[in-house]
Amino acid sequence: MRIVLLKDVKRLGTVGEVRSVADGYARNYLIPRGLAVPATDAALEQVKAEAATMQRRASQEHDQAKTLAERIDGSEVVFQAKAGETGRLYGSITNADIAERLSAIAGEAVDKRKVQLEEPIKDLGQSDIRVKLHGDVVAHVTVVVEPREEA
Repeated sequence: MRIVLLKDVKRLGTVGEVRSVADGYARNYLIPRGLAVPATDAALEQVKAEAATMQRRASQEHDQAKTLAERIDGSEVVFQAKAGETGRLYGSITNADIAERLSAIAGEAVDKRKVQLEEPIKDLGQSDIRVKLHGDVVAHVTVVVEPREEA
């Protein structure tokens, strides 16, 4: 029986692929679980339409990421934090803190998971941070941590 996969199935294929499988496997396992549908002309057309929609959406997300990257690439984000005599911060600067400042600079939300910070910044100074917005779209940001002046 020929089927069109609706979801990825291990050792069988990925979404949208047309496969030939045993009738019993299709009728008793794949179709009842919503993993596949019989490969009719209508099902094939629907899969093609969904693939085109997904392609357009991915292209649109990529374009939005490029626009955002152009706005924040090369930006300098300055934090003032309380630090000890050795230059060690009492707290830390996290990817959420950096994303919040970048959102203010860009005028749109930057997801904290996109800020690639291996560990929170705990020292005074300057750090170069990568912000991976989408697949191959990466922005580089400089984070400067200065000591807070006590009054």
